[in-house]
Amino acid sequence: MTARSLGDILREWRRRRHLSQLDLALDAEISQRHLSFIESGRAAPSRDLLLHLTERLGVPLRERNPILIAAGYAPVFAQRSLGDPALMAAREAIDLILKGHEPFPALAVDRHWTLISANAALAPLLAGVKDEGLLALPVNVLRLSLHPDGLAPRIVNFAEWRNHLLERLQQQIAASGDPVLRALLDELIALPVPPTTRRAMAGVPRDLGDIAVPLEVETEAGVLSFLSMTTVFGTPLDITLSELAIESFFPANAETAAILKAMPRPPGERS
Repeated sequence: MTARSLGDILREWRRRRHLSQLDLALDAEISQRHLSFIESGRAAPSRDLLLHLTERLGVPLRERNPILIAAGYAPVFAQRSLGDPALMAAREAIDLILKGHEPFPALAVDRHWTLISANAALAPLLAGVKDEGLLALPVNVLRLSLHPDGLAPRIVNFAEWRNHLLERLQQQIAASGDPVLRALLDELIALPVPPTTRRAMAGVPRDLGDIAVPLEVETEAGVLSFLSMTTVFGTPLDITLSELAIESFFPANAETAAILKAMPRPPGERS
């Protein structure tokens, strides 16, 4: 297969962001003529300009190294596993955030929604999963959530939550063009939808507009309702860190907060 030129790659990302040459040139504070010459191969951008363009285009760090290589420059962004000593501080920070969020659930996932770590408060939500294979490593959080033998039957507002997750996934695909995420989306859309027989829990804020979508899960302790928040590392220079996200779940009503606070803590922990 013939390697794509730098101009072709930049043009693809620009079109993916629905930007004209003029739009990108204005945003990057360069002339449209210069950008046109770069895309046509008539001009070679400096390394700094190329990094600036990829920043303005919102190109994921993972995809910026190939762009640099296509232009004849060395890769800039490192990619290391979370077990690498150089990322020890980041891993400790993740664990601290997850632990500090207890007694409310929180988890860390990578770019493909693979579970990296979770706090102890997540366990009550996973009780009753029929297919233990969904809990075998590596665990895909979206598959676990929407699979009929996973959490799906116990999600009270399943249709609403499913639409929310699929929309988030579609946004990720639009931003990254990741083929693995495309395949995951196709898989999730094809999963059977369990019948909705339970009513939504009273006291849950339903009119949230575009701010948040509640997650309502039936557990042995009762129906728990959550609002979720996503946290990412700010301006990371490592590809692995740039693709990590922490999903923190907050109680959406007083009943849920009371149930979670009353749950037994692991041995050796003080309340």
